[in-house]
Amino acid sequence: MGGRWSDWAALAAGIVVALSWIWHGMFGPAMVALFLLGLATVFTATICVTRPGLVLGEALLAALGVLVFLTPWLIGFAGKPAGAWTAWITGAVIAVMGVAGLPPSRRARRTQEPHGPDGSWTRSPTAHPPVARV
Repeated sequence: MGGRWSDWAALAAGIVVALSWIWHGMFGPAMVALFLLGLATVFTATICVTRPGLVLGEALLAALGVLVFLTPWLIGFAGKPAGAWTAWITGAVIAVMGVAGLPPSRRARRTQEPHGPDGSWTRSPTAHPPVARV
């Protein structure tokens, strides 16, 4: 099981966000927003776990965290304390984990070696150097 702890923490927080509407009993736009933002976070965190050099994924996690944090005011459920606090706490966790994953992701990106025959960053299994025929 690979990946960085920050990506796994963001993945867990995304699952909490996606399912939180169930135990808060929120329906309508609040439910849809939390569910979709949670799914987007889970998807992005999964990509970050499997692709440690993807800096864009970490930045997207940070942006999703900020969006989750702002959701109670944007959607209008800041008056429901349980749902609002869940969004604020998990949003802050996701944003901090995205920012915490940026430096290791940049280091992983810089240390990757080219995989293609021409020095490109391809990961294609069919890209082989030409075979010299004798």
